[in-house]
Amino acid sequence: MRDGLYSGRLDWHSPTNDLTRLLRAKRALGCDVADLTASNPTTAGFAYPEEAIREALARAATQRYTPAALGLPAAREAVAAYYAARAAAVSAADICLACSTSEAYGWLFALLADPGDEVLALTPSYPLFDYLAGLAGIRLRGVPMAHDRDRWAIDPAAIRAALTARTRAILLVSPNNPTGHALGSDEWRVLADIAAQHDLPLIVDEVFADYPLDVAGGRILRHVSELEIPCFILNGLSKIAGLPQMKLGWIAVAGPERFRAEAISRLELIADTHLSVAGPIQHAAADLLAVADHIQPQIQARIRTNLATLRAAGHDIPHLDGGWYAPIRLPADRDDDTTALDLLEQHDILVHPAHLFDYSTPNWLIASLLALPTAIARFTPS
Repeated sequence: MRDGLYSGRLDWHSPTNDLTRLLRAKRALGCDVADLTASNPTTAGFAYPEEAIREALARAATQRYTPAALGLPAAREAVAAYYAARAAAVSAADICLACSTSEAYGWLFALLADPGDEVLALTPSYPLFDYLAGLAGIRLRGVPMAHDRDRWAIDPAAIRAALTARTRAILLVSPNNPTGHALGSDEWRVLADIAAQHDLPLIVDEVFADYPLDVAGGRILRHVSELEIPCFILNGLSKIAGLPQMKLGWIAVAGPERFRAEAISRLELIADTHLSVAGPIQHAAADLLAVADHIQPQIQARIRTNLATLRAAGHDIPHLDGGWYAPIRLPADRDDDTTALDLLEQHDILVHPAHLFDYSTPNWLIASLLALPTAIARFTPS
């Protein structure tokens, strides 16, 4: 509903919650808070090749403006080379650069949906999607995944039940944030069947694909190529190279040739309207992607070490295929909000309550596996 001068696309009145108020008070007192929500790799104590990054940006600095709607050819070739090095083929011609995956989502919502249309999104998942959908004037319809004691899985019946005449796409993250679930071959086939039956493209976020813990299904592009699913695959420097500040993401269009050609043509118009990606970042794209060789082994070691520490401490964590997050199951008689507040109040430990990620049950907490090991070590079951 419209509020005076402002649109009704978002709920502009978001009161500060109890956990945030308590955190601010703790920090104002100078308390040493163990932050298990920390997910910014640039502040997580990793060693970056700083001189190489500076040199790459210095070489790329230029006063000459060369606009290219889909992105400079050399930058798109660098992205294609990233996939080729991982045995996942995509043509540079089928890549559209954006500032971030967030911007890419906005472009895809504009490409596929009119105001009032819907996109299905598998939940639990990252809360950012609701805001991006709201800004695009569309509705995000959450579809709960199925889960047993130890694993998550797509629920084909729930997906089919959620489809309406206004459904325009299906969105998923694999490996998922924060469940750690990655789609396997059988799930891909089921999803491909649903998409084909209803003439729907998939929007697939694979930003955590380089951080597997136990992924048997392989990378998304291989499945898409085999099954000929119309698909938009999102990724970027933020996770691949641990460089969120460099602002380079992309959309890789996959699927039947005719679909790819039409989608890229339309994305070119959207991208040309924005021309958002900075020239120096594009010129430095190949060098910045190479930072992955330095940062990924450190992140992978941190993730595995922290996960092992949490499990050794007795936390109930289900099977994880990949990603940076650990969902921690609480006893059935405890809820996430109360437990998160108690941990911060009594132990100076900050974790996410799982309802922020659309968990359907309240007895979960979410911890970032990117957190400092000293912070993780302070978190023991109470």
